[in-house]
Amino acid sequence: MVSSTSPNYLRGVALSADAPSDEFPFELEAVRQIETIEFAPVTVLVGDNGTGKSTIVEALAIVAEFNAEGGGRNLRFATRSTHSALHEHLVPRWKKRPAWGWFLRAETFYGMASHIARDNELGEVFPDLHEESHGESFLDLAHERFQQPGFYVLDEPEAALSMQGQMILARLISESTTAGAQFVIATHSPFLMAYPQAAIYDLTATGIERTAFDDLPAVALWRRFLDDPVVYYERLLGDD
Repeated sequence: MVSSTSPNYLRGVALSADAPSDEFPFELEAVRQIETIEFAPVTVLVGDNGTGKSTIVEALAIVAEFNAEGGGRNLRFATRSTHSALHEHLVPRWKKRPAWGWFLRAETFYGMASHIARDNELGEVFPDLHEESHGESFLDLAHERFQQPGFYVLDEPEAALSMQGQMILARLISESTTAGAQFVIATHSPFLMAYPQAAIYDLTATGIERTAFDDLPAVALWRRFLDDPVVYYERLLGDD
C-alpha cells in the first residue's frame, strides 16, 4: 500500500531573512532554493556528492528536535559536532508538529548503537545492535522505531543495506506511511528513488528541481552501466 499525497507533518521550509549567503552551506544553490521543496508523505532528495542532500536532511532533523548524529528527541549523544548552522536559519511550515520521530543515518550509526547499548544498562529494553551486522542492526532499529506515526529522516540508508535490505526498508516505510508517518530520505539508491508516489527532488550545482524517476541523471547513468558493464568499464579505464 502507498499513502496519500498529503503530508501529515512537514509541508515546507524556508530560509530565514537573516540567513548568510557567503558561507557553507548557504552558498549552495540547493540550500538557497530550499523553499521550492513541497514535502510529501515520502520525499526523496537525490544528487551528486556535495550538492547538499545530507546537509539539508540533517538540518531538518535538528529542526524537528532530533539528535544531530541520529536518534530521536530523547536520545542525546555526540561523538564530534560537525553539523552545519543551517538549522538555525530554517523556518518550517508544519501541518502539525510530530510527537514522535527518528533520524536514521548510516554515517553515525555506530555511535548511536553504542549509546543505545549504554542506555540498556539503565533498563531500556532493546537488543545489542553491535551483536548484529551493520545491515541487520540498521533494519532492526528501523523496525522498532518506525512502528508509530511520526516524522522520519533518513540519510543515505542504502550505505548499510543490501538490495534485499532496501526492499525490507521499503516495506517498513510503506507500512509506516499507511499509518500516517512521513519520511524525508537523502539517497543515491535508484531503488529508493523509485518508491511509489515519492516526491523526488534532484539537487545540483544550479539548484533544486522536482524530477520524475525516469528523468533522473543518476537513473540514466545506472541504466547505461547495467546495459553493458564490460564495455562501460573498458571506456572508463581505457587510455582514451
